[in-house]
Amino acid sequence: QVQLVESGGGLVQAGGSLRLTCVASGRTANRHAVGWFRQAPGQEREFLVGLNWSIGTTNTADPVKGRFTLSSDSAKNTVYLQMNSLKPEDTAIYFCAARTETWPSLLARDYDYWGQGTQVTVSA
Repeated sequence: QVQLVESGGGLVQAGGSLRLTCVASGRTANRHAVGWFRQAPGQEREFLVGLNWSIGTTNTADPVKGRFTLSSDSAKNTVYLQMNSLKPEDTAIYFCAARTETWPSLLARDYDYWGQGTQVTVSA
């Protein structure tokens, strides 16, 4: 079992920045791929950035490339999502997720564990 806890959401003005944190716990937490997703009201869950924890590579979705960056601290079993140049359309609940494979998938259904989510609201 892997438990995930996100934090760091909040209200920010357009153009601002936030850093989200996801702490993973469980015996094999650092052997799983991790992904950040978001879900806006009435929309499907959207992949943002994924981490192959075993080799340290990441992949980023085009809509947030250049603005969102994933980093990790393996000693703390923690991943971060740095979000810059935020826009009102970035408003959503943000989730981190883990799957029992080493490579991250772009599909939410491929993930086995989810955090509770953290709300990000960007005002115009």
